[in-house]
Amino acid sequence: MSQHPLTQYLDSVPDFPKPGVLFSDISPLLKNHFQETINAMSALFSDEEWAQIDCLAGIESRGFIFASALAYKHNKGIVKVRKQGKLPNVSASVGYSLEYGTDRLEMQQGDGSKIVLFDDLIATGGSMGAAAELCEKVGYDLFGMACLIDLASLNSFKYHDMMVRSVIQLHD
Repeated sequence: MSQHPLTQYLDSVPDFPKPGVLFSDISPLLKNHFQETINAMSALFSDEEWAQIDCLAGIESRGFIFASALAYKHNKGIVKVRKQGKLPNVSASVGYSLEYGTDRLEMQQGDGSKIVLFDDLIATGGSMGAAAELCEKVGYDLFGMACLIDLASLNSFKYHDMMVRSVIQLHD
């Protein structure tokens, strides 16, 4: 299977943020190929699906970039999924494990809207799983999940049989 053309612009940084982790830096995509990146993420959902979606949620912090641009492009609202202690009027929080530690995510009360979660990358699925659970816990109807990069060799993540859609899949 051939990779998406945007893959060539990723910068792989060994031993970041700790030894043994190969970090996929999206900075070159954001700086030099932002419009193409947003268009590729937009294409993860059909026009019919976009018509059903009410709002987008970005997972702190890089998920905010994609959710914001896509919300603007599709005239949708945006909701924040924040790390613990960074959001007022928190309705619920969920803890999770990630490839190099643990953390907690928080959200404000939802309203039954159909929501799609966005992040830059899925590694083990910890933050995406916590955010998906959190969306439902605070009262959103989870419609989908998407990210720019799927580190497919680290996960086989699903949430209630829902797969994360991604532009780039890395297998090594």
